[in-house]
Amino acid sequence: MISTAIRVARVGSVAELAAAALMMLGFPVLMVAALVPSVPVFAAAAAVTYLTDHYLHRQGSYLINRLSKVRAGLSIRFLVRQLLLLLLLARLALTQDAVFYSAIACFIVFYGLQAPHSTLVTLIRLRRKMPVATRNVDLTSYIRIPDAPPRSLLNRSAEKMLHLDLPAVVGLLVSGATDTALPGVVGIAVTLVLGCVYTLALLPYVRGSKIPPGTDVVLGAVDKWLGAYKPETVLYFSGSKDSAYQVNMWLETMEQLDSRPLVLLRERAILERMTPTTVPVVCVPGGVHLMNMDLSTVRVALYAANVGKNIHMLRVPTVQHVFIGHGDSDKLASVNPFSKVYDEVWTAGRAGRDRYAIADVGVRDEDIVEVGRPQLAPIETWRGVPADRMPTVLYAPTWEGWDDNPGNTSLLLAGENIVRSLVKADPPVRVLYKPHPFTGTRSPAAKATHDRITALVQKAAAARAADPAFTADVTVKAQAAADLDRIQARIDELSGTGTEKGDEAEATRDGVIDVERHAEVARLRAEWNDAYWRSFGSWEHRVITGAEPRLYDCFNVSDAMVSDISSVVSDFIASGKPYAVTDSAELGVEEFKRQNTAVRAAVILSNKATELGRLLAAVRDPAADPLAAERTELKQYLLGPDEPASIDQFNTAVADLAAKAEARNLGQEPRGAEAGAAEAEPGDILNEQWASATGTPDGGVNAG
Repeated sequence: MISTAIRVARVGSVAELAAAALMMLGFPVLMVAALVPSVPVFAAAAAVTYLTDHYLHRQGSYLINRLSKVRAGLSIRFLVRQLLLLLLLARLALTQDAVFYSAIACFIVFYGLQAPHSTLVTLIRLRRKMPVATRNVDLTSYIRIPDAPPRSLLNRSAEKMLHLDLPAVVGLLVSGATDTALPGVVGIAVTLVLGCVYTLALLPYVRGSKIPPGTDVVLGAVDKWLGAYKPETVLYFSGSKDSAYQVNMWLETMEQLDSRPLVLLRERAILERMTPTTVPVVCVPGGVHLMNMDLSTVRVALYAANVGKNIHMLRVPTVQHVFIGHGDSDKLASVNPFSKVYDEVWTAGRAGRDRYAIADVGVRDEDIVEVGRPQLAPIETWRGVPADRMPTVLYAPTWEGWDDNPGNTSLLLAGENIVRSLVKADPPVRVLYKPHPFTGTRSPAAKATHDRITALVQKAAAARAADPAFTADVTVKAQAAADLDRIQARIDELSGTGTEKGDEAEATRDGVIDVERHAEVARLRAEWNDAYWRSFGSWEHRVITGAEPRLYDCFNVSDAMVSDISSVVSDFIASGKPYAVTDSAELGVEEFKRQNTAVRAAVILSNKATELGRLLAAVRDPAADPLAAERTELKQYLLGPDEPASIDQFNTAVADLAAKAEARNLGQEPRGAEAGAAEAEPGDILNEQWASATGTPDGGVNAG
């Protein structure tokens, strides 16, 4: 019942649900206490509403955000509490006392201060919003960007301002309880003084040297930086905040380019969610600003998504435009007809080329280039199960999707059967369960199934830990746990975790990454991953959620995988390891393979998962694996050859296309000269013709 209430209220925990209930119950109690009247009950209820309101704001509760939609927003809640306080004073027969009228005047003036305070906060935020936000771009050589206002002034400013009524409320309650005016007057004075001081403290940040330069100055500085840096290859991206992963997956590839790279974003929300990178990043929300930006040195533009804002870059004729996508699968998005607008379409392997041919959406075969998938470089090739440990099987189902298609995920119909069969396998295997991060976000049934699978894995892990047949070196585990704490602390220190962040202007000014620190963080993450797997036994079942360890790290410690139709399967094929895919929609093996290229070398599971024995047999005896040759062939078909390395193929493709762009631009120069002559003054042209025909100096026609 509690879990249902949490889901309905869309709160994150039992504590958050309790706080929301207490806050909503507090206001009726305030009203009753005011009518009775009872100062102690009113004071207690007021304290509860203040504290729970503050707690829910700090938690970023969804409920708090929705209260404003039903006329119960932040200001209204404070106003109602103050009105009920006045009612309490009236019921205490204080309406003839000066303190009562002082309270009314105080709250009127206090609310009058909200307007200038809110206006100043809005002005500061607007004036410090940059027309172009950057990372790894040093603009300080061209413009001066002042420090952001203290975080204490702007962070949750409305909540802080309203809470300044506390001295007045406390003072008036003391006056009501003691029938003495002085505490109320003092509290009122403190509230009004604090409100005025808070408002006046904002004034310096709306003018003069406290605000960043104007739009034209900032755009001019960015153009000067572009002229000095001379970017050659641009990764262009636009999308919603949830699509940030689509650009993040290409950042490491951009860092390895032989040409000078630049990431060009269109939404601030994407910039905020980008993983750290050494590549310069420029975020230009305004289409006009982008079209006026000096990108004359760019020769290749890479597009990871088909979106409307691509047109702002596609209009540049001196650049060759390439669709690189954000995954390799048999989904319809992989053969979008919009791809016709690009000069080239790059696919991982032959499969991508064939998809376009079969789809017949207008993309010409000669415009398709196979470049492999550089992102898959961290995935290690399988060498078989080491003799000193048992096989590890990864179960990585995708989420339930936006509709109820049974083919979306194996979790609902087959998940428990799969995990139950794996934990009971004989000879035994270790099970890693890593669900999709979105699992259960739309479907309560999927969430319930996930919870049961989690419990199943944890119960099996506990039983195995109690079995004398399974032992672990306690010293090794303790050392690994200590290493994890040490490494994580150092990563947090280098990454600035827990430190206050400035606003967009300050982030633009200070957002130049320390390359050495970035490299050390990458090294430490590799150490963290090694320590994580050492921190528990190689036979220990595990539920893995969260960002770390990453999916590819799970690939590398596994000997086989069970999954669903998604890019996870295509990526896992790079390892060459056995894998199984569940035909949850029950299409039948032949039809399932016909519709999905990536499962052609997989063990196909029914929802009962009775075929898992074939997968485990292939893991235990690779020499007798009937699908090994098919996996090798499918890997090359989907992802391209192993040699040359994918990043080398990618760099070659960039260089070839840049040369094509340069040749095209050189070919346009004579036309440009002819066009310039056509735009000359008619009199000048006639003068040249007259001089040529008569041998007289220029100026004969117009002379005299």
